[in-house]
Amino acid sequence: MYPGSLVPRFLRTSNQFLPKLWTSLSQSLIPYKTFPLATFERRISIAVMSTSSPPTPPSRALIDDEQRFKTITLPCEWVEDYRPGGYHPVVLGDVLNHQYKVIRKLGEGSYSTVWLAHDLNNSRYVALKILVSEISESTTELRILRHIVEYAPEEGSRYITRLLDEFEHRGPNGLHKCLVLEPMGPSVNTMVEELPQFKPRRRGMKIRYPLQMAKSILKQSLQALAFLHENGIAHGDFQPGNILFPLIDVDSTPEELLLQEEDVQARSISPPVQRLDGKQDKWAPQYLCVAQPLVPFTCYAEGFKVKLSDMGGAYFFTDPPTKPVTPLGLRAPELILTGAVNNTVDIWSFGCLIFELITGQPLFCVPCSEMEDDDHLLSLTAQLGALPDELFRHWTTSSLYFTPERKLFNSQLGGVAPGEEPLIVEQTSMEECFDRAGPDLDEEEANKVKALIRWILQYDPGKRPSPTKILSDPWFCEIDVEDDPSKVSIV
Repeated sequence: MYPGSLVPRFLRTSNQFLPKLWTSLSQSLIPYKTFPLATFERRISIAVMSTSSPPTPPSRALIDDEQRFKTITLPCEWVEDYRPGGYHPVVLGDVLNHQYKVIRKLGEGSYSTVWLAHDLNNSRYVALKILVSEISESTTELRILRHIVEYAPEEGSRYITRLLDEFEHRGPNGLHKCLVLEPMGPSVNTMVEELPQFKPRRRGMKIRYPLQMAKSILKQSLQALAFLHENGIAHGDFQPGNILFPLIDVDSTPEELLLQEEDVQARSISPPVQRLDGKQDKWAPQYLCVAQPLVPFTCYAEGFKVKLSDMGGAYFFTDPPTKPVTPLGLRAPELILTGAVNNTVDIWSFGCLIFELITGQPLFCVPCSEMEDDDHLLSLTAQLGALPDELFRHWTTSSLYFTPERKLFNSQLGGVAPGEEPLIVEQTSMEECFDRAGPDLDEEEANKVKALIRWILQYDPGKRPSPTKILSDPWFCEIDVEDDPSKVSIV
């Protein structure tokens, strides 16, 4: 949904991109020699093709000619990131910290993988998030989660995925911080496609949440933002992929019903990871797992709850980051043009989310490219109006699109090529885009929502309303969020 947010830390091959899901584990304590490749219980050996040891891979971004592995095309993390400083290699069945047995992969991100694990000491299931080694010492995620547990445990547990335990784990790629969190279901980003009304998928079908679901998601996520901001914390990566649905009594489910199959033909795992030089690699796992969120155990009916997750991009207001991780299409204009990080970056993202959940379309769809900033800024000026002078003067490539009088003469990214004519595209306001999407609102309510989005998406950060103030808006006051979720799941 946000192409820029799905791109890994550095450019991947065309079929190796990394999705931003709920996301972040393991050490192979058991040196498996075989694993099944099909459901009929056939097992093959992972042969060691060379007796000589390969060189240690570099602990930095990969250069093109340094690729170690044969390409894996399944939607998994990039296999080349299994290197010193990178991911910890995990296979199903690993037991971490003598307590947590890995049984299923839930997701992955640029800086972590997340696994469903059986807590053998407490007879419960947990989500294990293991951070890449290179950020394990510098991340503020654990510090913020600890702060929430210490100062607002009850209120925090209502809005933020709970931290249950933490430990460090040393593996071939370094020392990894491991977070033990409450297990959750799919994200708002993906759950919409699992709703029964969209199966089977038909041509022309609008895939978006029913209006009351969208409203409830918006209000609950705004309440979560209000909680964080009242405690001096910004989420920093506020997006549908980090808003999660709850599970229904998963602890009473037998492990065999949750266990991910080691089945290549079913595409639940990849074929064996193989080096190009035929040597055995000690830094990567034997295979990669495809994420399998717990859709069948997800509560989504009336009265459902959602929580904010993945505090990997969060920060205290008093200590903003120099490089925030906000997805491309959700970045505030001052962040694009000056790199300024303030207390309202979440607010801008939330304004974009209102548009998206009500219409089913992102407000700003910005593909990752060399001209992504220009692409985004042109969309901003088209849909929200001209940038104020103090921002526009930071747009160093604006002369490719605007005259000295700031009149738009070209919409072609990168400027007008020699011998070509300028490209002018229709300038469509946010309100017109909203109406064209045909949301399930009457005219009066549609006007309220459009005015609300305008109020939030102000170019001046000082004029953007706080989460608490947005919650007091009449449109949000009318949204009823029930206290007790209905015990309905997708079966």
